[in-house]
Amino acid sequence: MRRTKKAGGVAAVTLASAMALSVCGTATVSAQSTRTPSAKSDVTINVAIAYPAPPKSLLDEFTAKTGIKVNYSYIQWDNLQTKIVAAAEAHTYFADVADVDWSKVGEYYQTKWFTPLNKYFNPSSLYSQYPQLASFVRNGELLGMPSDVSLLVTTVNTKDFTKAGIKTMPTTLAQYSTDLNKIKTAGVVQHPLDVPLAAAEGLSTYWYELTAAFGGQVLSSTYKPEFTSPNSAGYKAMEWIVSAYKSGLIPKGNLDLEDYQGFDDDMAHNLTASVFSDYSGDVGTVYDVPSSSTVVGDVSYIPTPGANGPAPNLANPDGIGIPAEAKNVSAAVTFIKWYDEPANQAAFAGADGPSQVISGFPLPANVAGLNALVKSGKVPGASELATLAEHHSRAIFPAGAPPWYPAFSNAVYTNLHSAAAGQESVASAISAIASQVASLGG
Repeated sequence: MRRTKKAGGVAAVTLASAMALSVCGTATVSAQSTRTPSAKSDVTINVAIAYPAPPKSLLDEFTAKTGIKVNYSYIQWDNLQTKIVAAAEAHTYFADVADVDWSKVGEYYQTKWFTPLNKYFNPSSLYSQYPQLASFVRNGELLGMPSDVSLLVTTVNTKDFTKAGIKTMPTTLAQYSTDLNKIKTAGVVQHPLDVPLAAAEGLSTYWYELTAAFGGQVLSSTYKPEFTSPNSAGYKAMEWIVSAYKSGLIPKGNLDLEDYQGFDDDMAHNLTASVFSDYSGDVGTVYDVPSSSTVVGDVSYIPTPGANGPAPNLANPDGIGIPAEAKNVSAAVTFIKWYDEPANQAAFAGADGPSQVISGFPLPANVAGLNALVKSGKVPGASELATLAEHHSRAIFPAGAPPWYPAFSNAVYTNLHSAAAGQESVASAISAIASQVASLGG
């Protein structure tokens, strides 16, 4: 469903500092509304986003207010990217509103596959409202509006840890590994660690977060590989994942499991006890939703364990934009503004209770939505996420995602999957990824 995030070479505004900005004056999405075209009534737009649809009641309100009907397609992230590429290369209509992930912004800037939104939204006036707006701006062009605030975080089933006799949550990777083995040995959960090992984007982001936990990053500011030495953080991170799978900490079936499946199927049903690289918001929108989870109230966020203490939490935001071949641009702009309204953003994240959430939605994209979410008191861990963002948030790539990011990520998840499956060694997987970087110009 989701994947990696944070771009633009600009440091992320932290969640907590963003909240502090609103103390001086509550930001509202209406500030975007300069030069908004008037959308025709009785029009139907096609929307393709890698999250489930907003609640029907909210979509009905949108249609009643604007006259715009929404044909919403929920397509899993990897499949959606394939469809976007196919339509763009063929110059054919696919959707009026589509996913613009942080990792795609460099590529879309070069290919012109998405319409710059500067005509409808003024980036310079929105930075204080949107903590991760910089992820979607390249050379002044706004390629998509942030549709969430997302961080890679660690979640644990505290009930399982307690059953295994663990009284203090781990703060280092060494202790984390020890605790997972305790849970396994005690028979609390047979395979306590969730890692999505399918050859898909979610595996790449897991490796990035583990690399940060080991004290490094995968690419330098000039896009050179920093993971080739056996002593490097990236090399150790891959060894750690492969070893965890071979030792049985990770369920055998995870070899073909994508990230959202691990959260929905494994963690939400207590088949695993921890996700090292989870998505912020999953406690409120996945694990604490009674209709689809058996671990309601049992899962919490903890500071991500690192080599010598709490590790950084990498930023991973989603955005939405307008494909160059869109047919209903005015209506698309109206939908984007509606989607980003603070009240809707807070509701998607759980501020109005489980019935209004979008499954897997992380945190509101804007300051006013974040404040509404925290103020609601209905989302466990909201304040903890603010603390993690304030003290540990960091971009995945110091210079933003390279324009050849899709090919890089493909090399990462393909070779890491193969290493876990025993089809190649960690050393050969690392070498293959580094060779791909070199061929791409890194």
